Amino acid sequence: MTDPVKPTTVERGPRKRVTNYGTGRTALLDAAVRVVARGGLRKLTYRAVAQEAGVTHGLVVHYFGTRDALIEEALTHAIRSSLSVSALGVGTGPAADFATGLVEMVESGPEVQAFQYELLLEARRRPELLPHLRGLYEEYFEASRSELGRILPGPVSRGMSRLVFAALEGLVLHQLVFGEREATEEALAELRGLLAGLAEEPDGR
Repeated sequence: MTDPVKPTTVERGPRKRVTNYGTGRTALLDAAVRVVARGGLRKLTYRAVAQEAGVTHGLVVHYFGTRDALIEEALTHAIRSSLSVSALGVGTGPAADFATGLVEMVESGPEVQAFQYELLLEARRRPELLPHLRGLYEEYFEASRSELGRILPGPVSRGMSRLVFAALEGLVLHQLVFGEREATEEALAELRGLLAGLAEEPDGR
């Protein structure tokens, strides 16, 4: 679909304002992410997304058809967006370069990160979300394993890649909630030091 999303006038008391965050399907997915990040999945409705994007309710229905389709596409969009701006999978090899840009990623896209955590928690209540969520998170796991493979001399086990990714995800969550950029940077420095030490071992252990 390439139909442009046109801004609509939204009533706000005696004044009117025009909201337009972009065009097409991506703009609606961005709007869905913002709605969930602010109010949780229970707030995700066609009308809420339409109001956030500044479009008609019918246009959201036209693009996605069902609420479940909107949720799944928004989740895919959020994770792909996060991967595109993270440093995982794009390093040059030295441990000192590992996860550079993580702090900036959280600061530049807090809604994307909050949306993902909301969906992780919702999956405990709605198991039907798990297959899609797990499939997308495999991309995170693989990016982590690939990046570690550039640093460590031996094969990277699933346990190692999950351990390191869990550390990164925890740091993202803490920075998102507490806003402590310096603490995140200090923890990343410690993690890079540990990886540098492992890189000096013959088998990476």
